[in-house]
Amino acid sequence: MIVDCAVYREGRRTKAPGDFSDALEQARAAGGFVWIGLHEPDADEFDLVAREFGLHPLAVEDALKAHQRPKLEVYDDSLFVVLKPVAYEPESDTVSSGEVMVFLGDGFAVTVRHGEGAPLAAVRDRLEHEPELLGTGPTAVLYGIADAAVDHYLEVAAELQNDLEELETEVFDPEDEGSKDTASRIYTFKRQILEFRRATGPLTMPMTRLAGDGAFGAGVPFVAAEARPFFRDVQDHLTRVNDSVDGLDRLVSDILSAHLARMSVRQNDDMRKISAWAALAVVPTMIAGIYGMNFEHMPELRWVGAYPVVLLFMVVLEVLLYRTFKRRGWM
Repeated sequence: MIVDCAVYREGRRTKAPGDFSDALEQARAAGGFVWIGLHEPDADEFDLVAREFGLHPLAVEDALKAHQRPKLEVYDDSLFVVLKPVAYEPESDTVSSGEVMVFLGDGFAVTVRHGEGAPLAAVRDRLEHEPELLGTGPTAVLYGIADAAVDHYLEVAAELQNDLEELETEVFDPEDEGSKDTASRIYTFKRQILEFRRATGPLTMPMTRLAGDGAFGAGVPFVAAEARPFFRDVQDHLTRVNDSVDGLDRLVSDILSAHLARMSVRQNDDMRKISAWAALAVVPTMIAGIYGMNFEHMPELRWVGAYPVVLLFMVVLEVLLYRTFKRRGWM
């Protein structure tokens, strides 16, 4: 559905006509632009918008189907950008992502939102309180959305860092015996990082192009040249986010390895203890087995003190074995 439609002139919001075509003509005539926001539109509703603004069919298809990677595509009459804002749910410690598609063209900006993790009302409100920025044209819309999404990435990265510290404390807690639950939490956390990486990693190339760095120094069509410093700032924040994500991924892998190594050491300790107790049981069993054989010509058979001597011998051997195993830390 259409969430909002407004015409902006010199960074100020004006009342938009009910028809998209009239709104676009009014915006162009006034040297401004029209911004239309949609939330999960159906094909018929979005087809009307696509025809009025001349949006490319491939970009329209991507906007309707969603589930796209962050990307930037340039068409003859418009620029198409996909971003994936993320949301952190503290109750379940999970990361979820939405999608925002942005179409920029001559005098218009069309935003299509999928999911609940990408509200744009706050972005629109912020830009409307910065008329100088909004006066640069449709580029300001793309910058505002990208800046809000990447800034929220930093917040989510901080939340994940806190969760990782709690998980690390749990893994190395000497009193922790819940190995299966701990391993499950580590794998679940790694999946959250993967979900986060899918949103942040592919966005690097679009931000590099929008910032006009390196091979993309000529800039991108439909993006004002004076907006490049703003996109460079977003790119810098995104680099910090990606560094944080890489660090989180390495740390959680190291924690998983440490947890598995700790479990292996614990199992080895258990096996040593079991082996030590088994050795203590084997010695008297062996002596009793030999001593209990009822052969007629056994030398020990007629020894009066043989029974207590053999029992004492077994006790001495057990004590020696126990002290040896204890000294080696096997018991």
